Amino acid sequence: MNKFIAFWSILKKDMKNYYLKPPNISWGIIFPISWTLMFFVRSESAVDIRSILPGVMALSVLFGTTSMLAVTITFERRSRSFERLLLAPISLNLLMLAKTTGAIIFGVINAFIPVFFASFLADLSGINWPAAFLSVLLIAVTSTFLGLFIAVSVREVFEAQTFSNFFRFPMMFLCGLFIPIANLPAVLRPLSYLLPLTYGADILKTAINQTGFINPWLSFFVLLAYSLFLFLTSTRNIQRKWIY
Repeated sequence: MNKFIAFWSILKKDMKNYYLKPPNISWGIIFPISWTLMFFVRSESAVDIRSILPGVMALSVLFGTTSMLAVTITFERRSRSFERLLLAPISLNLLMLAKTTGAIIFGVINAFIPVFFASFLADLSGINWPAAFLSVLLIAVTSTFLGLFIAVSVREVFEAQTFSNFFRFPMMFLCGLFIPIANLPAVLRPLSYLLPLTYGADILKTAINQTGFINPWLSFFVLLAYSLFLFLTSTRNIQRKWIY
């Protein structure tokens, strides 16, 4: 019972102090709208909303989770408030799950903001919503743990943002979000399959447009494996670097 209370208290504190702030809420709305408008402005022909929807959803999750978590963890470590959390009557793994759950929820909500707006512009019938939700959830978990991995690898907030872009911007162009992997130069295609977002975006494409080409079960397995690896690596780094 004490563990649940501690978990809930940490999650509630993070949601109140970080994720439910008006700037973050407005950013979560503006970001997917901006990406969608970019396609309307740059395209010389009619834009198929459903074709770009998986990419916009995946990017909304990726940028929302990594930006928030990498900054909050680094900031709390810098202000030494994270050290006080280590006194909570829970294990380190449960503590980090509490710290990351808020970012996962934030990422999932971000993903469905473009879906809400797309529902007014396109016919969204025939979408496999359970598969779409599960893929969004796994993308959010993987991206959040990537943000955690980044946060425990740096000391300053600006370093966390810079390190985040080292992962995020290659994913934008190499994971088949808007440019099919088959259209990439042959030398870059192997890199695409090393990035977890490739598999999450492919599940979304299958769920929304039936255009994915990777076995969904393989994609689910890869995302789970990445999530476990990033989380365990991050907690090990915390034990090695932050706990004396």
